[in-house]
Amino acid sequence: MTAFWTEVDFDDHEQVQLLRDRASGLTAIIAIHSTHLGPAAGGTRFWHYAEPRDAMRDALRLSRGMSYKNAMAGLPMGGGKAVILADGAHHKTPDMLAAFGDAVENLCGRYVTAEDVGISEQDMVAVARRTRYVSGLPVDGAGDAGGDPGPFTAIGIYHGIRAAVEYRLGRSDLAGVHVAIQGTGSVGGGVARLLAKNGARLTLADVNAERAAALAREVGGEVIATDAIMGVQCDVFSPNALGAILDDDGIARLETTIVAGGANNQLAREEHGAKLFERGILYAPDYVINAGGIISVTLEYLAREHGQPSDINEVRKRIGQIPVRLKEIWQESDRSGVSPDIVSDRMAQRLIGR
Repeated sequence: MTAFWTEVDFDDHEQVQLLRDRASGLTAIIAIHSTHLGPAAGGTRFWHYAEPRDAMRDALRLSRGMSYKNAMAGLPMGGGKAVILADGAHHKTPDMLAAFGDAVENLCGRYVTAEDVGISEQDMVAVARRTRYVSGLPVDGAGDAGGDPGPFTAIGIYHGIRAAVEYRLGRSDLAGVHVAIQGTGSVGGGVARLLAKNGARLTLADVNAERAAALAREVGGEVIATDAIMGVQCDVFSPNALGAILDDDGIARLETTIVAGGANNQLAREEHGAKLFERGILYAPDYVINAGGIISVTLEYLAREHGQPSDINEVRKRIGQIPVRLKEIWQESDRSGVSPDIVSDRMAQRLIGR
């Protein structure tokens, strides 16, 4: 079997830790890609992987994406990610979360964690009983930043979609713009609600058909099968579920002008950004458009570390800069003839000294 550090996704990670706690049943990976700009920040994912190497690949790709995301968002944080390997029943216990919190604490501040797929605010509260290096905790006041990062991620994606529609379609409004949304959870659902308020036409799909149907009734959208959503003829395809969907087959099926959504690692491999570019599809690099959540939890964490109240207005101000960064990427892509994902990667790599 090939050693993971020889694979392209390793990308000179500073530290990769495999955790095993027999008493609690915890098996986890903490990947620290870069601490060039500050402590490695990134959420914890709780997921069942068919093969262990899939978990390692996910941790490596996600942590590298966090380095790029935090750098492009102008945050004083590096990039890291944790993956807790779930069994087939997604069995999660307080003892597992406690053991994971101890592992984060043992890194002495090199890694700061928060919610991701499969992890809730209350799970982070449990982790926080064992370590201070955690964010995304419930907030006390209406003016405080923090808590579930999903709604903040959704706000950034909404702003990014508006920017993409203006840049590619020349539209300053969303009335009648057709958006196909893959995934209707915390992020996708939030995006749908924001778009609906601005008159967009929505087509929705989710592995949880009941959730998709309920959201469709709420926003006046249409529900379609999950295996058909990528082939919908639309103005914007917004992937907000799991990543690696933009592969050869997925890109060939697309009938859209824009791809802009919150899923991490949407491109299955690096060459797939060029394939979108060749087809004339405008791509919003995922780690740029979906930075709203990490902006919120980072400002929450930094405020707490300095004994200061967090500021929701500062979070909103920083999220409002996401369209500015996207337009810079698209303009450079148009000038250079290089796909937006590569343009963005090069910008991020310069910022983290790579």
